[in-house]
Amino acid sequence: MTFLAIDIGNTRLKWALYEAPCPGAALLAQGAEFLDHVDRLAEGGWAQLPAPTRMLGCVVAGDAIKRRVEEQMEIWDVSAQWVVASAQEAGLINGYDHPARLGCDRWIAMIGARQRLLAHGPKRPLVVVMVGTAVTVEAIDAEGHFLGGFILPGHGIMLRALESGTAGLHVPTGEVCMFPTNTSDALTSGGTFAIAGAVERMVQHVIQHCGAEPACMMTGGAGWKMAPSMGRPFELVDNLIFDGLLEIATRRFVRGESGLALF
Repeated sequence: MTFLAIDIGNTRLKWALYEAPCPGAALLAQGAEFLDHVDRLAEGGWAQLPAPTRMLGCVVAGDAIKRRVEEQMEIWDVSAQWVVASAQEAGLINGYDHPARLGCDRWIAMIGARQRLLAHGPKRPLVVVMVGTAVTVEAIDAEGHFLGGFILPGHGIMLRALESGTAGLHVPTGEVCMFPTNTSDALTSGGTFAIAGAVERMVQHVIQHCGAEPACMMTGGAGWKMAPSMGRPFELVDNLIFDGLLEIATRRFVRGESGLALF
């Protein structure tokens, strides 16, 4: 039962084909495409793939992009299924005021992060950071309750906002340093430490609320840029959304939420 996982973000579509819809399944192929070019997937990256048996995806880019991707999937006889946030799934309880309004990428990444945590040790609070076009910082207690999270601009949005709102700031990307002495470094360092500061504040909130130090995981296309500037240890995970999709898939397609095998 091959499984296709799709993550449609604000900038790119990422996909991965696995041998089975379960955590730890062998990765058969993977790729990425900018959203402007998704119409060439069927004749490009997907053309030589074996037909997936099941598919599960996450989309934050809107219905128009989702329809274009579904059109590309017509080369296979597989139904497109998209995850939306719910009140509870895969051991995670949604604390949002309106659970369905939580971004599906945030929801799926938290599911992936918590299952990764439980697979490697005892349960404990968790802070999950996704660094991409936007940055999200999520808090989960030891029992799997999503407490809430921050959303803030990513590096690119911060820099574009400053360039458009302030004269004379069209400068190259700089380096992160403790005491910037030029405008490029000042902008890059300011954005980086703004994100790091938001994460540190969330960690302190979790410690105060839960009475325990949280585990911390970071993911997203720009996570590697942030990792050296964090003030506390973080596990940098390549793609928590795929981890979350695999966990959801095994519960939906293989054994169901009841734990019984589905054949």
